[in-house]
Formats: sequence, structure tokens, C-alpha cells
Amino acid sequence: MPATPAVQRLTKRTLVTVSHAIERAALAAAEDGPMVVVAMFQRLPYFERERQVYADIASSAAATVVGLVADEIPEMPAESEMVLLDEKDELAREWTVVVLTPRFGAMLVAYDLEQFQPGAATLESGRLFEARTAFRRDDALHEVLRLRQRLGDRLSPATRAAVDAVVQRVRHLPATPGESRADAALRLFTARAERDHERLRSGPEPAPAPEVPGDTDLAGEPGMLRWTGAAGTTASGILPVAVVAVRVTHAAGASEGRIGRTTTRQHQAAVELLLSRLRQGDRALKIGPDDFMLLLPTLGHDDAVRFAYELVEAFSAAEARSAFLSAQVTVALTVTRRRPLPQEDLRQALDWAMSENTPVVTLAD
Repeated sequence: MPATPAVQRLTKRTLVTVSHAIERAALAAAEDGPMVVVAMFQRLPYFERERQVYADIASSAAATVVGLVADEIPEMPAESEMVLLDEKDELAREWTVVVLTPRFGAMLVAYDLEQFQPGAATLESGRLFEARTAFRRDDALHEVLRLRQRLGDRLSPATRAAVDAVVQRVRHLPATPGESRADAALRLFTARAERDHERLRSGPEPAPAPEVPGDTDLAGEPGMLRWTGAAGTTASGILPVAVVAVRVTHAAGASEGRIGRTTTRQHQAAVELLLSRLRQGDRALKIGPDDFMLLLPTLGHDDAVRFAYELVEAFSAAEARSAFLSAQVTVALTVTRRRPLPQEDLRQALDWAMSENTPVVTLAD
């Protein structure tokens, strides 16, 4: 009996490559009996991107099941079945692709850690999962049985019957000798893909991108729109991000003038202090003459509130010891799973906080 597939910590970028490989295997022409394909997509936008692939798979499979969280059942490809998952269902955290025939099996089962890989090109590509992958039929059979049990009566009688028929065929046939060779190749492929992505994150600087308004962060790095998902596929309900809006109020009568004059030492000192508070992987951008937005992936609510009050204290302390910074800050924050990020809501919250003379306000997600 082969060992259970080892658990690996992988980024979404690597898992996309592995899942596409398994889907390509499902689409390949083969005379190996009826096929079952089960996929957990987490959220609807991720499925929409692969809709045509699953329409093609469903055209030749005995059963094709897709599970995800959505407000209502979308239109599905013919011969496939959608299962809506509750937000709190453990399956809602799964990214799963399982293909099973009497002579073939492949699986990817990944659990969302709700963590982020610092240095990733985007919030999406840097999401971290604990994943198991295999190109062994009996491992795929185990996952089909698990999902068949978990989904239960949420599957239609016709789909349950089709899955059960394939499972019975599998049980009456031995696994193909030598399939561990393909599995070993997959493991090497997966490990090297992850290492290659890591090398790209730490490799040479990319060529300067064309200047796009609002696309450069506070540290001068381009690509903010892509990083937040504004230029790609993303979904609400996944990776939590603390979004912290900061308004800097320069002390009246200071010799350097308003903070909005980017050439002043006052402005430079304020920016340096903000950047010094960020963790590796956090980003910040300027959204107005005196306003900034800090984006802190996976920071929890209590830690975000603590961060905000420590930022207020840091500016107060700087005023006492620095000749170049005489300013106070007002902060509005939320920890959100919404996409796009609620930046406009926080701008309004800043205005309210200023009118109420409140240093820190929080918004519910």
C-alpha cells in the first residue's frame, strides 16, 4: 500500500500549475473506462475562469462535480453538477481537483491557510496552502470516497449513482504497475515549480513598468493595482487583509510647510516613519496630499488595532525627538476579506474621525 501523499506548503501560483496539469490529464483521450472529476473551487470567480475547461471535461466524464461558495447556483456546463457550500463548511477552504478512472487517478487537495508569502507578485499568487498531490489511482479513489461522503445528499441521485459505479469498477481492478513513476515525476515538477517561483520573487529587479496613476507604492515600487487584484481574478471571502488609512496633520507654523509638499523634509520624515512600521510583505501607497493607505495581509483585528495605536504613539514620540517631523496622525482601519478592498469606506471614516477628534476608528468588514 503506497504511503499517504506528503503535505507540502505551496503558494497559489504553484497550485495553479499543478491543477492545470491534472485537468489536462482529464481532457486527454484515453480508453480507460468511465471518469469522475470532483473540484472544489472555493469561490465563483475562480470557477468562471475555468468554465470552458470543465465544460469540456463534463462532455466526456461520467460525473463532474464542482463545489464552491456563491449566493446562488450559476449556470453550469451541461452534464456537470454544482454544489453550493456554506461559508463555514470546511470544504469552503479546500482547493481540490480529483480525477478518477478504473485505470488512472490524480489528485490535488489543498487547504487554505489564510496566510501570505511575502514578496509575492500579487495577494492572490502569494496565498499559502497545505497541499497533497499525487498521480496514483488509489490516492484519487480515497479522495473521491471522502468527498462522496462529505457531499452526501447534496449530490443528485444520478450523480451519486455515477460516482458509485466508477468506484465499484475501480475496486475490482488492481492499480497500474509503475504509476509511482508518474507520481515521482509530479513531486519533482511541483517542488521545482515552487522553487522557481521563489527564485523569481528574489531574483533581479524587473524592468520599470509604465507609469500608471495610483500604481506606485510609498516605497516607489510599481504594480499596486496588480498586487491588490484590480488587474486579475480575485474573490471576496478569502485572504484577510488589514487596511489602514492614515491622515498626517502637520503642526501649524512649522517651518517646512504642509506635508503635501513632497519635497520637504517633513514629508520625507513622515513617509520614512510609516514605512518603518511595515512588516515584510506589507505595502503602502499615498492616496492624497496628507493621506496614506497601508495594506497588511493576514494581520488580525486585535493586532491591527494595536498597530494603529502604536502608529499614533510613534508620531507623537517622533515630534518630541525629531527636528524634521512635527505631526500627528488619525487612523481608520478594517480587517477585510472583501475584494476590491474598501478604500473609499476608509476615506470617509477618516473624515469622520477628524471631525470627532478621534485618533483611531475601526470599521466592521
